[in-house]
Amino acid sequence: MAMETETADVVIVGGGPVGLLLACELGMTGLRPVVLERLPDHSSEIKANGLVGQVVRFLDHRGLYERFGSVADVPQPVPGYLFGAIPLNLGVLETNPMTVLPVTQQRIEQVLTERARELGVEIRRGHELTDFQQTEDRVTAQVQYADGTYELRARHLVGCDGGKSTVRKLAGIAFAGETGCDLVSRAAYATLPASMLDPDTGELDVPGYGRISPVFTFTRTSHGIFAFAALPDGNHRLLTLEWGAPPEGEEAPLALDDMRDSVRRVLGTDVPLSPPSGPGPHMLRRLVGRSTRLAERYRSGRVFLAGDSAHVHSAVGGPGLNLGLQDAANLGWKLAAQIHGWAPPGLLDSYHAERYAAGRRVFMHTQAQTALMVPGPEVTALRELFGELLHSTDNIRRIADLLAGDDVRYETTAAHPLAGRFAPDLALETGGGPTRLAELMRAARPILLDLAGEPCLAEAATDWKDRVDVVAASCPQPPAAALLVRPDGYVAWAAAHDEPSGQVRDGLRRALADWFGGSDSSATPTGRTRPNQ
Repeated sequence: MAMETETADVVIVGGGPVGLLLACELGMTGLRPVVLERLPDHSSEIKANGLVGQVVRFLDHRGLYERFGSVADVPQPVPGYLFGAIPLNLGVLETNPMTVLPVTQQRIEQVLTERARELGVEIRRGHELTDFQQTEDRVTAQVQYADGTYELRARHLVGCDGGKSTVRKLAGIAFAGETGCDLVSRAAYATLPASMLDPDTGELDVPGYGRISPVFTFTRTSHGIFAFAALPDGNHRLLTLEWGAPPEGEEAPLALDDMRDSVRRVLGTDVPLSPPSGPGPHMLRRLVGRSTRLAERYRSGRVFLAGDSAHVHSAVGGPGLNLGLQDAANLGWKLAAQIHGWAPPGLLDSYHAERYAAGRRVFMHTQAQTALMVPGPEVTALRELFGELLHSTDNIRRIADLLAGDDVRYETTAAHPLAGRFAPDLALETGGGPTRLAELMRAARPILLDLAGEPCLAEAATDWKDRVDVVAASCPQPPAAALLVRPDGYVAWAAAHDEPSGQVRDGLRRALADWFGGSDSSATPTGRTRPNQ
């Protein structure tokens, strides 16, 4: 009996945050992606507890920042952070790229699922990819579910299915890197005694050790790392890192007594822990070993990798979702351009070039941070030297950009300092009143922002008006005369204030063709048919 065959524009394998955001990006352009998720329901496992870095600003571009329940109207930089458990004073920076959004992974998935369904995306839970074949014009996926099997044909397939990615393995893409067995991470929700907590600062006063700051300020000792943070329900999240194999007898799932023993070994004294209150779910997890791996390539024909299927690394510094969600943002508009027929040659290849470079940076700095936390006098000396280097504002800026994912500059033909960087969120005045660049990006379309009243700009972009929105605006201290911003928030081109008009016109048309195709306006415009916007 022949297998039933269905069709879709794009098949996304994996219904976690990365797959769901990619589905939203495609849905906004009017495409019909189908998300396959092998789990029948959302996982109750406690994973991420927040978003860090540039991705917070991107979510503001899509109007999702406020939907996550943020207390601030717009993303705000944090005054301090950590690099390898060394404090980083970000308050000295004139412009601080580090933004943080505390939100659980369960909430992230809930919000993105709601948004995807608003856009008409089909999410099939309990459906598992078992194989696929690709030809020059399509990918055919074999899918298994409770009632049987079927085929799903699409223009492209994207693996967002995690570090053990089935898509990556079936595509034959190497996953280079290393796996170490010398690190044991333990994390648990517990109740700390009120007598040990400062009611004003939230600090933990440990007899025999001293005061420990909250909000996951990592405390390094000669035996490992300890950190804790208060949770909204009155419980606390605790974390320890120890180097070496777990003690004998600790092979079973982590128990609260095991967590208590680990805290004692790291701090050298007892800290009473009680079971957490409330219905849960409550974290109680041990991870043995660490893996740092990067896919050799993010594309194999019509098949792509995004998120953990393309890269795994230490969670230190919280870069995982910053990296993975921006993979989705980068790939989404490029796939849409290809399917709608206006993508210039090489646009889809730029996905690997750009995001592999970003993955390499996270690959490097998470290993460096882990090395800075290892116990031992040599590392202590290295930390002392590194701490001295962090008295320099230039070095603080460099590390902050690295952690935020703001240090990777994509290749462009423009020489302006903003070209290839994530666009700053400018406060703008337009004919329709005050707004922000982030608000102009809600429709996920390219924006040509005229900040100098250049009449040649709109004329030069006329042939791309089906794909690119032209907005004339003013702002205090404009960083450029004009900006061409890609749908993922990156500046594709920028003009200096003193640049001759003819040079501006020619540079803009070259950038428009490089990123948004030829001037043939017969191509289907992206975003014009997006449902339920």
